[in-house]
Amino acid sequence: MDNIRWPTFITITAAMCAALFLAIFLSGGPATTSAAVGIDPHRASFGICFGSDRTTCVVDGDTIWFEGRKIRIADINTPEISSPGCASEKRLGEQAKFRLLALLNEGSFSLQSIDRDQDKYGRDLRIITRGGHSLGEILVTEGLAERWQGYRRDWC
Repeated sequence: MDNIRWPTFITITAAMCAALFLAIFLSGGPATTSAAVGIDPHRASFGICFGSDRTTCVVDGDTIWFEGRKIRIADINTPEISSPGCASEKRLGEQAKFRLLALLNEGSFSLQSIDRDQDKYGRDLRIITRGGHSLGEILVTEGLAERWQGYRRDWC
């Protein structure tokens, strides 16, 4: 380094550091895995499922389609809307569906596997979390769902 002109070296080094800082800052931070920093990896714009074209949408309070996969939320049970036992079950089920829609569209989320991958209907079984907290548990707290107990209850 004896042959390097120090003012030029310092100028080039400062410019490289500034460029590196801007690259990291503008990209949202240094490259890390989402697990390493606790960031939820998925984000999508959900709508309500209609017809047969179901890619990323909400079916009801405990079933969604995400990136073409049908997912049953594994930690909760919500009232039925497709074949409810009574009018109050249908109303509560619709409220659960729209609340889940709002929760999913609020930001990024994670899909956590449980002890089995799919249910008997071929739906992926996942717990949906944001920042380590279950979105299903929010529905339970708000009275729109119950914790999954291994069977569906009568909501009427």
